[in-house]
Amino acid sequence: MIEFRWNRVDKRNNNTPIISDAEIDELAEIILGDYKPQLLQEPRKVKYEHFLESYLGANLDYRHIYYEEDEGRILGVTSFNNREKLPVFDQEKMCLDTVKLKKNSIVLDFYVTEEGREGLELFTGLHEGGHLWMHQGVYARNEMQMSLFGHDAELKSVTCCRRTDIENFGRKGGYRTAEQWREHHADYFASAIAMPNATFFPLVQEILKSQGITDGQIIQDTGFEEDFLAKEILPDIISETYGVSRTAAYVKLRKTGFVVDHENVNKEKKQLRIF
Repeated sequence: MIEFRWNRVDKRNNNTPIISDAEIDELAEIILGDYKPQLLQEPRKVKYEHFLESYLGANLDYRHIYYEEDEGRILGVTSFNNREKLPVFDQEKMCLDTVKLKKNSIVLDFYVTEEGREGLELFTGLHEGGHLWMHQGVYARNEMQMSLFGHDAELKSVTCCRRTDIENFGRKGGYRTAEQWREHHADYFASAIAMPNATFFPLVQEILKSQGITDGQIIQDTGFEEDFLAKEILPDIISETYGVSRTAAYVKLRKTGFVVDHENVNKEKKQLRIF
């Protein structure tokens, strides 16, 4: 496995890596080239379980993760140290319980494994893999000082990711906290591993040409056909090809500039006139 080593970190915020989306894209392709080069040669689904366990060395498990009702469901947890206690719900005994996690454990909630959520399952697994690979320097601590839900002020050696953290790498409004940036790192990592640019760009360009789009870009909100292509046809094909959800596919199309808003295009044209 290629280790994550990054010199640019925010020391004031638990050594959170200072890394751009483009740099994560580059690192993801280096990883895939080392893990399974075929994933860079033709569009296909990545088997996230094998990637997490055999390449990243994760201890993968599935549980009914306990969460407070007003906090939202926890879809995935990553533990960076041994002996962390994770609250779970034992459906056989119908009671709360705890399990001790090993170092480098990734636990996915059974919710994401239910039928119809295959894309969310894949993305959640890769999202947690992003934390495990990029954030060791943030969360790993002296094991004698750890407690998953303790009351100390230190950052815990686990991540607990909810639906609002997953597939959110295209959020508007930016990222104000180090935690939000780390969630973005994990999200973007998941997207870059699941849909590497090396195959994503040629695939989308081919689809656009087949639909008569020659300038390589769809401008939304300019007509029914454009909207249907941007929000339905393209996300459906990408979802089927890579095994991701339609939401993740659409966000990637937006992030890479294949789908743009009519309003933003007009703003850019006005700016160009000014200069």
